[in-house]
Amino acid sequence: MTAAKLSLRPYLPADAPAMAALFRAAIAELTGEDYDEEQQEAWSAAADDEDAFAARLAGALTLVALRDGAQVGFVSLKDNAHIDLLYVAPDAAGTGVARALCDAAETLAKGRGTLKLTVDASDTALGFFQHRGYEAHRRNMVPLADTWLGNTSMAKTLGEGTGR
Repeated sequence: MTAAKLSLRPYLPADAPAMAALFRAAIAELTGEDYDEEQQEAWSAAADDEDAFAARLAGALTLVALRDGAQVGFVSLKDNAHIDLLYVAPDAAGTGVARALCDAAETLAKGRGTLKLTVDASDTALGFFQHRGYEAHRRNMVPLADTWLGNTSMAKTLGEGTGR
């Protein structure tokens, strides 16, 4: 999958069902080492109401990654200062999609005057964001349905060399 060129484009309302499916698949297939099945199901339920999920994507600056015309990931930048969602299709994991999406979000945030970008990183994504220079500030336990999910609030100062 790495040979095909990756492109990014703005989120469109018609993307909602595919983004919800990608969100669910990423959680089910990529987070099993960090979260149990009950936690994954509670997390995935955020996309069960596709209208609400679509509104969440539309309410932020959301970019969709495409490879060979297929949607392989998305990132949502909320209020130009917070990475709200960053998900990659399981078959595209490890191919640079998350890096490209995060590069774009950081560039857009910086271009819009943001000095510090934040994210609440899942345990699965923690290393990815640490590698990009995000610093952990707080451990969180988030209630979802009848379970709790852990994540880490992180921040990165946007300056020279933001993209790496």
